[in-house]
Amino acid sequence: MTGTAHSIDVIIPTYRPDERLIRCLELLGAQTVPPSRIHIVNTERRFFDEFMENRVIPASVRDITEITHISAREFDHGGTRRAAVAGSRSEFFIMMTQDALPADEKLIEELIDPLILDRNIAVSYARQLPAPGASETERFVRSFNYPEKPQVKSAQDLNRLGVKTFFCSNVCAAYRRTDYDEAGGFVERTIFNEDMILAASLIKKGRAISYSARARVYHSHNYNCRQQFKRNFDNAVSQAEHPEAFAGISSESEGKRLVAQCIAHLKKIHRSYLIPGFIMNCAARFLGFKLGKKYRLIPNGLRKRLSSQPGYWT
Repeated sequence: MTGTAHSIDVIIPTYRPDERLIRCLELLGAQTVPPSRIHIVNTERRFFDEFMENRVIPASVRDITEITHISAREFDHGGTRRAAVAGSRSEFFIMMTQDALPADEKLIEELIDPLILDRNIAVSYARQLPAPGASETERFVRSFNYPEKPQVKSAQDLNRLGVKTFFCSNVCAAYRRTDYDEAGGFVERTIFNEDMILAASLIKKGRAISYSARARVYHSHNYNCRQQFKRNFDNAVSQAEHPEAFAGISSESEGKRLVAQCIAHLKKIHRSYLIPGFIMNCAARFLGFKLGKKYRLIPNGLRKRLSSQPGYWT
């Protein structure tokens, strides 16, 4: 357990939390390498208070848990996380989401170890396993994006991996604070991809990113076509707004490879009847992404309707 002598904060943005948040806190309290502090940054206090009315913060983490409330108007994918990190004094911090559940008691240990063992690694992100109830296609997508084999990525991988070099997810990711500060931290304003934007900056500064597959969380979504459209619209908007990270690096070839491999997988397991729905879902992703790239040509009122975050456009 190499992480026991190090200070580690966990930061969890929340909005309309459910039982998964309580379970997440319970599991964080049972880690072999315990967090020094847990900071919950909640959007809209009334929803949090309603949820917690007959619940309590688990005793194992009650004394180290701090809760900050902000309004929906104040929330930003980058800015909210940036402000939370500014209040941390720990050597490392871990970003999580309220619906990410540690798979075992070694999540923090496995997540932090690469940062301790290799000074050039600035970020370590966890493997995402499909949650109970995940569809067959979602289970495949998780395995495609989060395989069993760990990997360390650096600038040397850009020609081979393209945009995947910057892939990093704040669903569960640990950062070395000194490297975070040197790279400028999370951007103040972005609709999406605050993690990849920072990862790109770190890579370009000569740092490396660890995909730490032995650090595992349960996290997945069965998004319908409408939700996929909106999510990928926002994804593309963030890429268009931040050319310093994404300009000249294509992500479409990776998408094509995912589609081809998932269709082959469905055929192999004799569930070809799922292919038409999967293709429609992918078409929604593709259309949303293409429109998001051209968002500057779209009237602001329509952007709000196409986006999963209409408040971003006010």
